[in-house]
Amino acid sequence: MDGSGPFSCPICLEPLREPVTLPCGHNFCLACLGALWPHRGASGAGGPGGAARCPLCQEPFPDGLQLRKNHTLSELLQLRQGSGPGPGPGPAPALAPEPSAPSAPPSAPPSAPEPSAPCAPEPWPAGEEPVRCDACPEGAALPAALSCLSCLASFCPAHLGPHERSPALRGHRLVPPLRRLEESLCPRHLRPLERYCRAERVCLCEACAAQEHRGHELVPLEQERALQEAEQSKVLSAVEDRMDELGAGIAQSRRTVALIKSAAVAERERVSRLFADAAATLQGFQTQVLGFIEEGEAAMLGRSQGDLRRQEEQRSRLSRARQNLSQVPEADSVSFLQELLALRLALEDGCGPGPGPPRELSFTKSSQAVRAVRDMLAVACVNQWEQLRGPGGNEDGPQKLDSEADAEPQDLESTNLLESEAPRDYFLKFAYIVDLDSDTADKFLQLFGTKGVKRVLCPINYPLSPTRFTHCEQVLGEGALDRGTYYWEVEIIEGWVSVGVMAEDFSPQEPYDRGRLGRNAHSCCLQWNGRSFSVWFHGLEAPLPHPFSPTVGVCLEYADRALAFYAVRDGKMSLLRRLKASRPRRGGIPASPIDPFQSRLDSHFAGLFTHRLKPAFFLESVDAHLQIGPLKKSCISVLKRR
Repeated sequence: MDGSGPFSCPICLEPLREPVTLPCGHNFCLACLGALWPHRGASGAGGPGGAARCPLCQEPFPDGLQLRKNHTLSELLQLRQGSGPGPGPGPAPALAPEPSAPSAPPSAPPSAPEPSAPCAPEPWPAGEEPVRCDACPEGAALPAALSCLSCLASFCPAHLGPHERSPALRGHRLVPPLRRLEESLCPRHLRPLERYCRAERVCLCEACAAQEHRGHELVPLEQERALQEAEQSKVLSAVEDRMDELGAGIAQSRRTVALIKSAAVAERERVSRLFADAAATLQGFQTQVLGFIEEGEAAMLGRSQGDLRRQEEQRSRLSRARQNLSQVPEADSVSFLQELLALRLALEDGCGPGPGPPRELSFTKSSQAVRAVRDMLAVACVNQWEQLRGPGGNEDGPQKLDSEADAEPQDLESTNLLESEAPRDYFLKFAYIVDLDSDTADKFLQLFGTKGVKRVLCPINYPLSPTRFTHCEQVLGEGALDRGTYYWEVEIIEGWVSVGVMAEDFSPQEPYDRGRLGRNAHSCCLQWNGRSFSVWFHGLEAPLPHPFSPTVGVCLEYADRALAFYAVRDGKMSLLRRLKASRPRRGGIPASPIDPFQSRLDSHFAGLFTHRLKPAFFLESVDAHLQIGPLKKSCISVLKRR
C-alpha cells in the first residue's frame, strides 16, 4: 500500500489505527509508536530512557507525555472508510493483519513463505540470553536482528520492514543488537556516539566532537576498538599478574590476621591468668593481715579483760569488808578488830598500781603495710603501663610476625654508630642549625649574635617577654623539634655549663630549684662542673668518668626517644652517655635494679618526648661562656680559649 497518503502511518505505511497526534503535529498508530518507544508504551513518553523523539521529524518531547487517542481523527477515518474509495487509501479490511504477526496468504505454497514473515531466531552463544525485539508481543518476542540508535529500539527481521520501506526511517542508524541502547547516545545532544577522543579517552557524538573536543585526536569507534582489541591480550595478562599478586598478598594478609587474632587470644588468656594470680596473692595477703589483726586483738583483749576482772573482784571485796565493818556493834570489840583486819588485808591485797593501757597496739600497723603495698602496686602499674605504651612495649610477646629476632627501630649499623665511637661525618647528615632565641634569655645572659652567650654580673635591660627565664640563667634555641633525628655541637669556652633539651611548654617562671635544666621531668642535660661531666634528669644526677672535651655533640633521636651526648675530637665521636628508657628483661626483671638514675629514666624519660623539645643551655657559674659550634667537617673551633 502506498504510504504517501495523509491518513497513513509513517511507520507501518498502513491506514491509521487508533491514531495519536504528537505535539509536532504528526500522526501515528498507537501500537506502532508504542513499539518504537520501548518501556513507555501507551502509558507515556517519559521513562528511564530519557526524552522521546518523533520518528518522523526527531523533535524531542518532555518526560511524562501521555499518548492519547485522537478521537476526531478516528471518526474522520471511519467516515472515509464508510464512503468508499477516495483520494486517500482504501478502506482497511475488517481483520487487518498486525505488523508483528503477518501471515502468509492461503494461496501461497508452503515452501515459499511471504518475505514479511518473521524469520527463525539466529543462533546465539550458549548461556547468553539474546536481545529481544521490542515490537513483538510481550512474552513472544523474537530475537532482534538489529537495533536502531534513532528509535532506541531493537527489531526482529519482520519488524525491520518500516525502516526498509519508509523514506523517513531509512536515515536511521542500524547496528547489531544492543541491550542498553540509551548508553549509546550522547546524554547532552541525544545523538549516537560515533567518535572516540584519544586525548580524554571518551566516546563522543558528532556535536561534541565539533565543539568541546576541537583539535583533539578523534577516530571512529570501530577503529579505536580494533586498536584496543589488539592490546587486549597485554592488558588481560597484566590483570592476571596483578590478580596473582593480590591473591598472594591476600593470603599473606589472612595469615597475618589469623596470627594476630590467635596471638591476641593467647595473650589475653595469659594476662587473665596473671591478673587472677595477682588477685589471689592480694587475697591471701588480705587474709593474712586480717588474721594478724584478729590474733593481736584476741591476745591484747585477753590480758586487758583479765585485769578488768581482777580489779572488779578487788573492788567487790573492799566494798563488802567496808560494809561488814560498818555493821559491827560498838560494844562488840572482838568483831570490830576482826572486820578491820579483814578490811586491811583486802586493801593490802590490791595494793600497787594496776596495769596501764598498752603503749602501742601492734595490729594497728597493718594499715600502714597495706597502704605501702597499694602505693607500690600503683607505681608499678603506672611504670609498666608507660613502658607498654612506649616504643617496644609489645616486643616481649612470644609471637613474632616476621621473625624471632627483636624488632629494632633502627638498623644494626645505625645503632652501633649511635651507641659507640663513630666518625663525625655520619652525624653531620643529621645536622641542625641552632640559633639562640633572645626572647628566652635571662637578664644576666649576654648574647653574641645568635651563636654565643656569656653570663655577666650586671643585668641587661631586655624587653619584656612571656618566654623569658626569670629565675635561672638559661636560654633556649629557636624552633621546636618533634620528629626525626637532630645533631648540633656546643663549644664550652669557660665555666660551668649545662647543655640539653627542654619542653617547649615548660614555664620559664619556675623557681630556681625546679626551673633549672635537668632538675625537672621536662628537661635533661649534660653538665660540666669544672671537674667532671655528669647527666641530669628529673632532679637526679649520674656522674660520668670521661675527661673534659671542649666540643660536645648532642644527638636527639626523637623516633627512638633517646638523647645522646658525645665528645668530639679530631673528627671522632666518643659516646659520653645515651639517655633512654631500658627495655624490661624477660620475666619482668628490671634492666638496672640498683641504678636509681636508670630507674628514673625507665619511669619518666619517655614522657619527655610527648612534648615538642628545644635545645637548652644553662650557664651556672658567673664566668660561664659557650658558643654554638660550627658544623664543619674540619671541626676547628673559631674561638680562643682562655
